[in-house]
Amino acid sequence: MAGGDWGALILLSLIWGGSFFFGKIAIAEIPPLTMVFARVTIGAGALYVIARLAGVRLPLTRRLLFDFAVLAVIANIIPFGLIAWSQQHIPSGLSSILNAATPLFTVLVAQAFTRDEKFTAGKLVGVSLGFAGVAVMMGPALLGQLGGHNLAAQLAAIGATISYGFASVYGRRFRALPPLAVAMTQLAFSSLILLPVIAVLDAPWQLPVPSLKVAGALAGLGVLSTGIAYILYFRILARNGATNISLVTFLVPVSAILLGALVLGEALEPREFAGFAIIALGLAAIDGRPWRWVRGMARS
Repeated sequence: MAGGDWGALILLSLIWGGSFFFGKIAIAEIPPLTMVFARVTIGAGALYVIARLAGVRLPLTRRLLFDFAVLAVIANIIPFGLIAWSQQHIPSGLSSILNAATPLFTVLVAQAFTRDEKFTAGKLVGVSLGFAGVAVMMGPALLGQLGGHNLAAQLAAIGATISYGFASVYGRRFRALPPLAVAMTQLAFSSLILLPVIAVLDAPWQLPVPSLKVAGALAGLGVLSTGIAYILYFRILARNGATNISLVTFLVPVSAILLGALVLGEALEPREFAGFAIIALGLAAIDGRPWRWVRGMARS
């Protein structure tokens, strides 16, 4: 990836890192599906305003209507719903570890359904190193909870990563369209699909009015961690492919830990530095340029 794309990926990891924080606050008062509906609706509304101001439009054909409906289900409704439900039962740190499996499943899906994103030694080594780095960074305390009594919630979180893998590959078909328009439209479709579902299952009009803290968390979740994040997501996906965009899940826990150190004054432990280093090696293996530079230096 180009330097600007790596910068966009890091920015996306910072924004998406906040989604676990916002979601943990909101899920304390709002049912999972209603929270997902609020998230995608707020995100779609924010992007609609931006799109109108920017003069961005997207004429919808019958084929695009179908494609956006599929993308809404596999990129938003399934993974957001599974993550929201799992957050009721497992810590956010464990969620981020399981979420880091996304590139593993994306590589597998891309191998099966694409012609230009096949297995390479660099990808396999890099993805494996990245996942190992996240595990080392999070430490044995969280790893020890894997497979415990919250197994169903952990499987739900893994199911979300599988859905993200399919969404990254499926989203490649929108590469020729403006990222802002794609992000806005798929969120709008998610809202429309979820509306009758939450009306039947949650009856949100009967729920207590959310507290100001939860309302703020929903605003952050919708505008930042969904609306703005998806503009970056589809921009990177269009330029660099499904495997590269999935690398953001390695950087999300890194961003969360560094923000805690810089903003909250939390101490960094040796295992976290070790995890950072392993993740950096994994990203370098996937990018390939460091190895080409080393080979070039060896020849000279």
